[in-house]
Amino acid sequence: MSHILIVEDEQVIRFALKRFLVNSNFTVEDTGSVDEAMTKFNLADFDLVISDLRLPGAPGTDLIGHANSTPVLIMTSYASMKSAVEVMKLGATDYIAKPFDHDDMLSTIKQIIANSNKSSRTQKASPDSKKQLLDNAVPVKNHFIGKSLVMKELYKRIDKVARTDATVLILGESGTGKELAARSIHDKSSRKDAPMISVNCAAIPENLIESELFGHEKGAFTGATNLKVGLIEAANGGTLFLDEIGELPLEAQARLLRFLQEGEIRRVGSVEYKKMDVRLVAATHRNLKKLAHQGLFREDLYYRLYVMDICMPPLRERREDILSLASTFLDRATARLKCQPASFSQDAINTLNYYSWPGNVRELENAVERAIILCETGQITNDLLGLDLENNSLNDAVINYIERPIKTRQKEPSHQSGGLSLNDYFQRFVLEHQHNLNETELAKKLGVSRKCLWEKRQRLGIPRKAKA
Repeated sequence: MSHILIVEDEQVIRFALKRFLVNSNFTVEDTGSVDEAMTKFNLADFDLVISDLRLPGAPGTDLIGHANSTPVLIMTSYASMKSAVEVMKLGATDYIAKPFDHDDMLSTIKQIIANSNKSSRTQKASPDSKKQLLDNAVPVKNHFIGKSLVMKELYKRIDKVARTDATVLILGESGTGKELAARSIHDKSSRKDAPMISVNCAAIPENLIESELFGHEKGAFTGATNLKVGLIEAANGGTLFLDEIGELPLEAQARLLRFLQEGEIRRVGSVEYKKMDVRLVAATHRNLKKLAHQGLFREDLYYRLYVMDICMPPLRERREDILSLASTFLDRATARLKCQPASFSQDAINTLNYYSWPGNVRELENAVERAIILCETGQITNDLLGLDLENNSLNDAVINYIERPIKTRQKEPSHQSGGLSLNDYFQRFVLEHQHNLNETELAKKLGVSRKCLWEKRQRLGIPRKAKA
């Protein structure tokens, strides 16, 4: 079990973080200042030190020189992004912006500890064993779960895009994993050792977005009491991920366009431009081309962003991955929430497979977590998943077909040979209903796109109905 030291002067944050890490199976010590940390503890006894940047007395960066081989993770706020860049230069292993997301914090901690342990093993190994470790090194993996055809195509495209410095536009519905795609691109690129700054454009007030992205000079506007380094400047040398870029105000779009064209920024209130080396990855669930035609998004910025595109498949178009995703989320939730192990009942498995998942992977993860919290018998049933089955876009005929009495299905030859697969059900449904439904209606009833229906027809050899 990894041992972590928290150095944070705000008790509410310190205690909340400690409780979260203890619940995540870490042993944790905490203190409120650098002096107390140096006096009360031996930093070499810890696997990781997490420290706020601004502390009473000495700053958190003073711990870096005393930590030796123990990695130091610095917590900072958006207002301190300039300092965040500086602490990386001073030797901090990584930094995380406050307020932080618990999942991001946990992922960062696990990655730092894993890398630290791997580094320690490599340093202790003999020259021959070091060579073997390098020979057996595993390439950086995608941050996804899934082996469906559409996901394999997605992995290939991410690998190709990551090798370049081109601007990337990630398109997809909410909950499909657009930020995971951006993280995979960054981690597979030559910029992987530099910071990746993530910004949700919809979460920042319109009157602050330009200051957040480009920074501002002291006195640039009322309340600008200090110079502020923007997020683009903080990402210099690395990657800037702009989520929900369709929500960016038009004035900020104009400034972003200049940055993309010239590779330079100007802080609010300044007359000087500064050159930046930042790769931009943007994401949206909205139709930017349509917004451009409506005058709500700059058309020139749209074409500047649309250099390379990645389309995230909705969960209904990668049904082969649903059960593996659900099983993974079940294991994670069981461990994190310290619940008793559970499994899915057959009716829950059928529902997982055939529900339309309008909220995509995020909805699936939330449904599984809800179910494991409520589960008392060790078996997860439909009612525990809490899904809106009444408004499910899948045609009831599909579910009814699956749930026919065994006696009815025993007469069917394909069932006798070992049970119908998902593709069998798909094929049966299409053949039985294509005479009274067109392709658009068929796709809607199945909860897939017309393209997905066409690809399935090709792959499974399902003939189209004969024209009259």
